[in-house]
Amino acid sequence: MVYSKIVVIKPFNMQSKYALHLQQLTAKPSRRLINQALLDDNALNSTFIGQDRARAALSFGLEIEARGYNLYVMGEQATGRFTLVHEFIDKFVQKTVTPDDWCYINNFEDEREPFSLRLMAGESKKLIKDMENLIDELLDTFPAAFDNPGYQRKKVAITREFDQGYDKAIDAVEKLAQQQNVAMYEDAGTITFSPIVDGNPVTDAEFAKASDEQRQHYYQLIDELENKLSEALIELPKWKRATAEKLRKLKKETAEQGIKPLLKDLEHKYSSDLAILKFLRQLKPHLVETVVEILADDKKDDKHDEFEKRSILEEQYLPNIIVSHDLNSGSPVIYEPNPTHQNLFGQVEYTNIQGSVFTNYRMIRPGAMHRANGGYLLLDVDKLIEQPYAWETLKLALKFGSLKMDLPQHDVGMVNSITLNPQQIPIDVKVVLLGSRDLYYTLQDYDDEFYELFRVLVDFDHEIPLDKKTLFDFVGRVRVQVKELGLQSISAKAMYRLVEYSLRLAEHQQRLSARFSDVIELLHEAEYFCRHQQTQELDVTHIEAALAAKTHRTGRVSEAVLDDIKQGQILIATQGIDVGKVNGLTVLEIGDSMFGTPARITSTVYVGANGVVDIEREVELGQPSHSKGVMLLTGYLGHKYAQLFPLTLSANIAIEQSYGHIDGDSASLAELVALISALTKMPVRQDLAITGSINQYGQVQSVGGVNEKIEGFFKLCQHRGLTGKQGVIIPKSNQVNLMLDKEVLAAVKAQKFHICVVETVDDALELLMNKVAGVHNTKGRYPKGSVNYMAVSSLLNIANIVSGADDD
Repeated sequence: MVYSKIVVIKPFNMQSKYALHLQQLTAKPSRRLINQALLDDNALNSTFIGQDRARAALSFGLEIEARGYNLYVMGEQATGRFTLVHEFIDKFVQKTVTPDDWCYINNFEDEREPFSLRLMAGESKKLIKDMENLIDELLDTFPAAFDNPGYQRKKVAITREFDQGYDKAIDAVEKLAQQQNVAMYEDAGTITFSPIVDGNPVTDAEFAKASDEQRQHYYQLIDELENKLSEALIELPKWKRATAEKLRKLKKETAEQGIKPLLKDLEHKYSSDLAILKFLRQLKPHLVETVVEILADDKKDDKHDEFEKRSILEEQYLPNIIVSHDLNSGSPVIYEPNPTHQNLFGQVEYTNIQGSVFTNYRMIRPGAMHRANGGYLLLDVDKLIEQPYAWETLKLALKFGSLKMDLPQHDVGMVNSITLNPQQIPIDVKVVLLGSRDLYYTLQDYDDEFYELFRVLVDFDHEIPLDKKTLFDFVGRVRVQVKELGLQSISAKAMYRLVEYSLRLAEHQQRLSARFSDVIELLHEAEYFCRHQQTQELDVTHIEAALAAKTHRTGRVSEAVLDDIKQGQILIATQGIDVGKVNGLTVLEIGDSMFGTPARITSTVYVGANGVVDIEREVELGQPSHSKGVMLLTGYLGHKYAQLFPLTLSANIAIEQSYGHIDGDSASLAELVALISALTKMPVRQDLAITGSINQYGQVQSVGGVNEKIEGFFKLCQHRGLTGKQGVIIPKSNQVNLMLDKEVLAAVKAQKFHICVVETVDDALELLMNKVAGVHNTKGRYPKGSVNYMAVSSLLNIANIVSGADDD
């Protein structure tokens, strides 16, 4: 038969070895150090808090010059990654040499492949100014140079030579015609002949009255004269070509003479820069052609024409500055918040001229990679890898040390358009990627080139050890932030409360949270209440008001859950005893709201061989880590109780009135207690709630959200009335994570509520069942009447019944 026994619950003494003292429930930062930091102005120079590992990695990564030593800054958002990187880089920039300027210039032989031009820092703007002055001087010089008397005389001489040859040929034909009584006329370049009778040219009417013989005579005569004229002017096209060539040569020589001194001055000015000298020498012949074609022999110089001429010259000869630096400005530090391909690597713009797509070298636009050349480029890697082509192009640029403007938009929508192929620019950029831990390891696993290019890992902690230096830096940063908010000061009590708040965020009594942005957020909200009270000092009352307001804003769900428990919609007992029922503790995180709430965990045990069944897993609500915690129960039962007989039982475990997904193994200790209670028929105290995970050997392991869990159960007990016996059981390893609010601390101080810690399952059983758990004696048996003895007896009875049924 199944062993059973009525158990009498003895009064439980909360002042036992398991209960924590008030001093153990929260941290006590040094008020003396906080007061010192509030008075020391050196604290205002603190730019960052902690992160020594990250500092060392950054220092190494920024100083090493070998290729492939780009940086991946790993850590959570708002831990100061961006601030610390900028702090370090700004220090290095002060020591570095300013990188060169870069321009694109016209390739006169093939305009589709513009040349890149490298200049000393600050020289690009000077070159642009000099080229603009050159254009001004060209417009002043031409077409005035073609109005010069010397040029006009030479031009007249060339045209006169043509005219004299033409006139000589015409005169010879005219003399021959006069000898044969034929008149020759020239009108608008057309030459005609007419017979002469009685000294006067014959009109068409008179010619019609002449006899056929006379008309035939004159027809033959005029045909002969026209033939003579054609023979005389057979060289006319040749004369015209020769004359035009002489005029072009004259214009070219005149243009060269006018341009030569202008370019000579520029060549002399840039005599030490071979790149610019080469550009000016390439420029000269094309400039001469442009002057001859556009600026020669213009008779009208109205404003519109002047604008058009200037635009043509600028579009062909002004360099396109891609990146320019001020002298002694140091290396550039560029952060690109939207790392699309165009924003990173530049683009070629297009315009529409009379229905045709047009572009040239002056429509090349730089990207962040151009602007960061010779310096540092900061990118959010999660945004980068989402952009088409961007990640692969970045790797190519870093791998080969040059930047080519391959334009992926042509693969999509510019198939038939003419584009440019700008000359590659060598790059020397230290890329700093900001990203998460998961993404770092994913890239390492799936991208073989990632480690080759990003060899330096800068790992940010999300917690910072609380010591004298970090406390000093924390106070300094808060003081700076208070000044930026326009307030005069912050009180010592308010600063102490902020340190407590940071410790609470970190869930640790000796570690501050690295998420200083959360502290800044609280300061901004407290400043609102400070302004409403028309005071210039931020006090602890303003901080408490801000915390209370935020709790109220985000507390709808937590209040709704608590109301359901108060109204009996969710069954949670806070007094008495019950078999197979344990108050577990859970944490719900919704948006930026995180709160704890108790949950009833129940278990039933009956004869059978199905093992321990997790109802949450069966209905697919239990996540893997929760299911693992339940499966560990079987391992514990077998190790603890079933060494001499087979472990045979059927048991169900469930978290009651839970209809969402359940993750984590923090309920495994409560589930085991409920299972043993159901197995032994020994009741469990309902005025205690418990959290903790276990291993197969019965050791209790730490869990997360311990402060919220305690406070969640406390609020329920407080509402129903504190009896002085209620409390929470947590793993002893979680003691260092306690940063409880003032209401809980006050209740513990008044002996109205208790926080107990346990290291083993046996400790938890003794607390919840008010009975000795029992340990093995020399014979390997548990003491009679102990919890473990009852568990072994129950399991042995079930095993005998099952095996007996099998035999039958």
